[in-house]
Amino acid sequence: MTTLDQQTALEQAARKRIKDSHALDGDVGRLAHFYRGWASSYELDVGRDGYCGPRIVAELAGAVQTAYLANDRAAIAILDGGCGTGLVGVQLKRLGFQLLDGCDLSEEMAEQARKTGVYRHVQGDVDLNGPLSDYSSASYDITVCCGVFTLGHIGPNALRELARVTRPNGFIIASTRKSYAEATSFEHEVRRLHDEGVLVTAQRLNDGKYIAEEGAHYWVFKVPDRACAETEQHL
Repeated sequence: MTTLDQQTALEQAARKRIKDSHALDGDVGRLAHFYRGWASSYELDVGRDGYCGPRIVAELAGAVQTAYLANDRAAIAILDGGCGTGLVGVQLKRLGFQLLDGCDLSEEMAEQARKTGVYRHVQGDVDLNGPLSDYSSASYDITVCCGVFTLGHIGPNALRELARVTRPNGFIIASTRKSYAEATSFEHEVRRLHDEGVLVTAQRLNDGKYIAEEGAHYWVFKVPDRACAETEQHL
């Protein structure tokens, strides 16, 4: 087998593992088992498939901080929800963010994230489909979620908990694969949370670069100040 053939075979195998992860139907046990076996080769696989989502999400966080948040980047607290092996955290640290926490369903992936040395704390065994009971409300200036709103992983209703742990006038930055947006009620959930005053869409980048075989939408949500919102409703 030639070097080119070997490279092609590796790329095909990586793409198959990525595809297989989308068929897990959000089942916690199956996801945890799958990522337990994938943790050591995950970054190689997604790298072979041109995964640029983490860099884009981090750059959006940088733009949000510059445009809207008074504190210096070193003082901005960020939660990386579904942090995986820490790809987003590494990009955030490169941009000058220092106060980074991460969580992931897979303890093995979380351990890889810890090894990057860019996070204050990384917690494994955290299911974003359920209550984030170990995280207090209004704890973070920015919450990022990259590569998690994808088929077979978490549902759109996870947005509510991400908003809860984000401070009023803080931001949530999330990617959604195009296939996920088309197959789920994500946009309906966004509208519902908007109507409830939980979040507002500050920016949406459609059909952006993400991974070789598919693009993604990138969302920037602002968590409104509830007191101000309620005052405005009564005026």
